[in-house]
Amino acid sequence: MSMDQLAQTSIALKSSSLTVTQDVIRAYAELTNDFNPIHVDAAFAATTPMRRPIAHGTISLCLMWQCIGKNFPADMLGALQLDVRFVKPVYIGDELTASGEPDGETSGQWKVWVRAQDGSDRIVGVLQSDESGPGTSTSMGKTT
Repeated sequence: MSMDQLAQTSIALKSSSLTVTQDVIRAYAELTNDFNPIHVDAAFAATTPMRRPIAHGTISLCLMWQCIGKNFPADMLGALQLDVRFVKPVYIGDELTASGEPDGETSGQWKVWVRAQDGSDRIVGVLQSDESGPGTSTSMGKTT
């Protein structure tokens, strides 16, 4: 099945979920060697505008890629481009779900998101087939 055929199905993507815990944040910090105190030091985080530890943004991004991997064959992943915007921090206790749906206006494109249990978006973006050839890019800038 082609990318365009997949996009025309009008079926939401199979979702991926994760409950963010201190253990998840600690394991991710160890995996990435990112021990920024905003993530791992509650006393430090309390002195910041966030007022408590926040999860690494790329935890949510990895959850999005997990969702994408559930929905597309491995040989198609190289032809996808993901453009996202981080819209709200993720905190310990957040229950995240990554999913998406075909964009009814643009063939070969999906609206994607990571949402918390309250329905608020943490990441929003667009997934599209890259007709120019293999290669995957992730833009962490503003989606236009």
